Amino acid sequence: MQNYTEIFKALSDETRLRIIYLLATTKKELCCCELTDSLEEPPYNISKQLKILKNAGLVESRKEGKWVYFSLQKHKDPFTKGVLGAINSLPPADRQKRDKQNLMKVLSLRKGDKCLHGVQNKYFVKTGKSLK
Repeated sequence: MQNYTEIFKALSDETRLRIIYLLATTKKELCCCELTDSLEEPPYNISKQLKILKNAGLVESRKEGKWVYFSLQKHKDPFTKGVLGAINSLPPADRQKRDKQNLMKVLSLRKGDKCLHGVQNKYFVKTGKSLK
């Protein structure tokens, strides 16, 4: 029962739900900097939210050079597969549409399906703050 509670806790935050939504709908590994630019959130917030999702067993990470890529963890149990499937099937609200549009722009900067650019949003680079 503890595992299910951790999953629900991890998904109770809007930013974490947005991260899961992008990972589920794109079905790609995404770099932390790509999520930062796509969600228009500061890097420290994205990192913190990814750590919570990883600790709940919802995402996994893979380091390649200086980049860390995140993807949905492969689940065999019907409960977790069902929860992630439900998130994937959510009708996108305006915020999720904007997140997805931002992500498509960011993914167009990849070379050979690899992130090579780091955080592109100049506001984050200069101040480390959110645009909100």
